[in-house]
Amino acid sequence: MDLKSDAIIHVGLVCQEAELDEQWSYVHDKSNQRWLWYAVDHATNTVLAYVFGKRKDEVFKELKTLLKPFGINKFYTDDWGAYERHLDENMHIIGKANTQKIERKNLNFRTWIKRLARKTICFSKLEKMHDIVIGLLINKVEFGVNIHAI
Repeated sequence: MDLKSDAIIHVGLVCQEAELDEQWSYVHDKSNQRWLWYAVDHATNTVLAYVFGKRKDEVFKELKTLLKPFGINKFYTDDWGAYERHLDENMHIIGKANTQKIERKNLNFRTWIKRLARKTICFSKLEKMHDIVIGLLINKVEFGVNIHAI
């Protein structure tokens, strides 16, 4: 196939259904809670987007903004209130039956990185380091990003 140099190629991000969840951690001590909010493609279990912050609606709205380009028409979540308040009820399904993939990914993340374990002596002293370490794990595992090449 021969492409002209002025050919235009359109790439679209498509995901019909996504699972969303939030995972608890902390920085320095347990009173300084830090949450990983993320979404996975329901069909492939690939992480679509993630953000860090408090367990607040504003942080979920950041994640929702990152998901807009995917054209998702069905969201599967647990019953945390932020999802109900900010997702269209016709596109939102609450329940454990459709969130098994993301819950399994939560377990994998907790196993691979002790900062996400519920009882641990491994923790970050700075939010920046916390977010970098977990973000590097997600990028390496999900997208095969070679950390040494960066």
